[in-house]
Amino acid sequence: MEKLKKKIEAEGTCLGTDLIKVDAFLNHQIDPVLMEQIATTFYEQVKDLPITKIVTIESGGIAPAYALATKLRVPLLFMKKSEPNTMEDPLYTQVFSYTKQKAYTLCVERKYLSPHDKILFLDDFLANGEAFKGAERLVLEAGGEIVGVAALIEKVFQAGHAYIVDKHYPLFSLAPIQQIENGKIQWANSLIF
Repeated sequence: MEKLKKKIEAEGTCLGTDLIKVDAFLNHQIDPVLMEQIATTFYEQVKDLPITKIVTIESGGIAPAYALATKLRVPLLFMKKSEPNTMEDPLYTQVFSYTKQKAYTLCVERKYLSPHDKILFLDDFLANGEAFKGAERLVLEAGGEIVGVAALIEKVFQAGHAYIVDKHYPLFSLAPIQQIENGKIQWANSLIF
């Protein structure tokens, strides 16, 4: 998606060779027009999948996942990064955050996932795939099925891509990055598997 790539180049910041800061428009301050465009692009890619629910992880994936859930007319479920004391019957797992370099507890109320759910997982970034693996564990523990994975920004050079493709999940990526060198992004071809 060229608009997203241009926004990343104009307003994002490369931190070394493996991190990109996009808080100006995605995961701190949100550009609602861009979220609408992202949702439209994803909608065209996933509209024929048997999706009953979109799942993301707080907080960077919420805005684009909400925009897409609105178009698909399905519920959005976001998994929490800490277990609130108000949860009655939580499912939880440990996940390591590549960006924050620490582990956290990923949790969701069990009643919001069922064996009938066909899940599209959507997140702001796909890097090593640890967030996805945590969500996958919880969805599968609840008996649900993952029918696709969507990422706004994918770092193809990290392990998440291979994990998802090896598991035969359909993968939709809007801004795939081949590498980051000297503060410049080299884009990979758009990825749909």
